[in-house]
Amino acid sequence: DIYSKMAGSSSMDVDLLMEECDDMPDLVDMLPEGGKLPSLIDQNAEGEKAKDPEEFVSVNRKRKRGKEGKEGEDVEMEEGGNKKKGEKGGRPESEKGEKRKIAVPPHRYAPLKEKWVQIFTPCVKQLGLQIRYNMKARNVELRLPRGETDTTKLQKGADFVKAIVLGFEVDDALALVRLDHLFLESFEVADVKFSLKGEHVGRAIGRIAGKDGRTKLLIENVTKTRVVVADTKIHLLGSYQNIRVARHAICSLILGSPPSKVYGNLRNLANRSCERM
Repeated sequence: DIYSKMAGSSSMDVDLLMEECDDMPDLVDMLPEGGKLPSLIDQNAEGEKAKDPEEFVSVNRKRKRGKEGKEGEDVEMEEGGNKKKGEKGGRPESEKGEKRKIAVPPHRYAPLKEKWVQIFTPCVKQLGLQIRYNMKARNVELRLPRGETDTTKLQKGADFVKAIVLGFEVDDALALVRLDHLFLESFEVADVKFSLKGEHVGRAIGRIAGKDGRTKLLIENVTKTRVVVADTKIHLLGSYQNIRVARHAICSLILGSPPSKVYGNLRNLANRSCERM
């Protein structure tokens, strides 16, 4: 029959399939009682250990500069050593000497530049100071060398530079370096008489200077001081007693005393000083 033939053919096919499947691997044995399957995490860990381990490579962190830096330029960030916060690469603050700063007004830039050699030579050779001109801050900086603690020379150097900035000649200002007990004093015309306004201030300054500068020169010679008239400011250089006498004479002229009366007082003072000598 047809059905019997189909059954015979199917049995033959099955037999052939079983013969072809003889090469299949053996079945896995059953686990013993209480056994557990290995964890997938452990298997993966063992597989990674079998591979060659890759060491970590340290990479310097880089970042681009902002507005201050150049565009597209990378900067390597390095870890600082044992530097403290705020400490710079120069000498530490404990080793730096004491400093003085003398501001320079704009109208004194050119004279300072012309006389710079005459200024720093006494400061370096005679006083042993470190001096420089700060172009950014527009001031002269003086500093004691390392290990020095006496500030007398530093103060002398600061007074010397300040005298030149105020308008004194270099030869006159050198007296502050060579001699002791010399001082600088400054005051304005308005400090003596506040009510002076307009042209009256110019007249007061004219009485101080005198014709061709004779009155100022007479005050300097009698009192052994140096006087600088800069606009409405008067600067004096000398000893304490001599500055006091010169200041009294100048104040008398500002207040309106006749120049002849001031001359007489100065002559009397000069005669007394000669008698004492």
